[in-house]
Amino acid sequence: MQTIVIGHRNPDMDSICSAIAYARLKQLQGATDVVAARAGNTNARIDYVLQRFGFPSPMFLSDAAPRVADVMQRDIISIHADAAVYDAIQLMAEKGLRGLPVTDEANRCLGLLSALRLSHYLFPRREQAASARMVVASLANIVTTFGGTVMAGELSQDAADTVLMVGAMDLKTFSGRVERHDPSQVVLFVGNREHIQMAAIEARVKAVVVTGGLPVEIGIRHEANKRKVTVVSSPYDTATTVLLARGAVRVDRLLEPFTSFTADTPLDLARERAVESLASTFPIVDADGVIVGVLSKSDFIKPPPRRLILVDHNELSQAVPGADKAPIIEILDHHRIGGFSSDSPIHFWNNPVGSTSTIVALCYEQAGVPIPPDVAGLLMAGLISDTLNLTSPTATPVDKRTLKELSRIAGVDPAKFAAEIFSVGSPLLTMNDDQVITSDCKEYESGGRRFSISQIEELNFSHFPEKQAALVAALDRHCRNRGLFFAALLVTDVNTQNSLLLGSGAPELWQRIDFPAQSPQTWELNGIVSRKKQLLPYLLGRLSGLGAAS
Repeated sequence: MQTIVIGHRNPDMDSICSAIAYARLKQLQGATDVVAARAGNTNARIDYVLQRFGFPSPMFLSDAAPRVADVMQRDIISIHADAAVYDAIQLMAEKGLRGLPVTDEANRCLGLLSALRLSHYLFPRREQAASARMVVASLANIVTTFGGTVMAGELSQDAADTVLMVGAMDLKTFSGRVERHDPSQVVLFVGNREHIQMAAIEARVKAVVVTGGLPVEIGIRHEANKRKVTVVSSPYDTATTVLLARGAVRVDRLLEPFTSFTADTPLDLARERAVESLASTFPIVDADGVIVGVLSKSDFIKPPPRRLILVDHNELSQAVPGADKAPIIEILDHHRIGGFSSDSPIHFWNNPVGSTSTIVALCYEQAGVPIPPDVAGLLMAGLISDTLNLTSPTATPVDKRTLKELSRIAGVDPAKFAAEIFSVGSPLLTMNDDQVITSDCKEYESGGRRFSISQIEELNFSHFPEKQAALVAALDRHCRNRGLFFAALLVTDVNTQNSLLLGSGAPELWQRIDFPAQSPQTWELNGIVSRKKQLLPYLLGRLSGLGAAS
């Protein structure tokens, strides 16, 4: 089972760096199938840090919910449309299958052959029994089913309407029965009744099958060749031969409508549809209808193929979509606990330090695993970014001690490194307006109201005035499209340690803001730099004053 270490949606530096570093710790401890992932795009600063220390960007995981592809059977057992039912029955018995996908020359799924449909064909209702003698099959397939030997004539490969008739009667009765059918469609099954054999040949039936391995007289063979009637010898008695011959019908004559899925179908959705179906087998097809897998109802009880370790968040509203459908086995975070619950005990380390990168560094220390220099560089970047190089009020003595140790291991000066990070890629200049809102955006819920707070860091506010109106418009769109009670953007100057707050939605909330208003929907928040420790508690306080959501 794969274990994925992943940060929150719209990942920031700390989210990416802590995921990579914690996945590396697991690998160093002997875990073989642990990978780091991201739930959104990286930015220029993150890319700079990853490139500097030689790390590729973590794989992108758009949805953690199990998909059909995670549990489907990829070793496909199917049968071609022109195969005989006899072959299908043998294949199903050999493989223990209750259903068999039927395909065409291009391996496209045409339908399903089920054990139930086969049983109805082999054992029809009494009132339908007379039609059981009618099959559509080639003479070659009919003879193949009972392992017959051609004694005269030849075997046609073309499927055609065929009447299976047993010659267990006197000559007069037989002649009358043949006359009721088109002789060219009749295949007669008979023992060593030469007078019946000869009468059938004279009537020019399609074929005469002499059963029981009994000899076929030379005169019979001669007359059959003369009249172009095929004569076949069967090693089985008449009842067995006829039973086997009915298996010659092509499988496409017994197809049933089928329920199919694509490999990308969410497993929960597939389960809902499967419950409503009587079928036990479900073909998995691509956009062209080509079969790529098979799903049986027993596959739905397979354990999920992946489990998650969440870093830098614990609220499912911030997690990768589908996280609620996958087992979460660990959480490392330094934010508020947002109502997370689990079915079984998990390792949950919530530590009020300045960054999750700090927590990961402590995990290495507790495990007695030396931090590799490249990993130390990543953890420095996450810590510096989240604490604004220890100037944020969220920074603690633990962060300070940890940064000093990471600096020693990586051989990197924190002050110079911080200047490098914050000088790369001004969000206001390198991102469009919508990206500024979503690049580091976290959603929360309180009192039945959902809201989001985004944050970007700039070296100064020089580019803000020209972007302000467009940012407010983008924030309005984000609030409306996400159906939020309100949305906020915190633009932080890392040098002056001041911020500007932009707000959208919920006018009754913004009326309660007591910071200086710079302009409509914009406030000056001097000394405010932390979303987690300063802005979120402040906004929650303003929100609580509004009372419960209606």
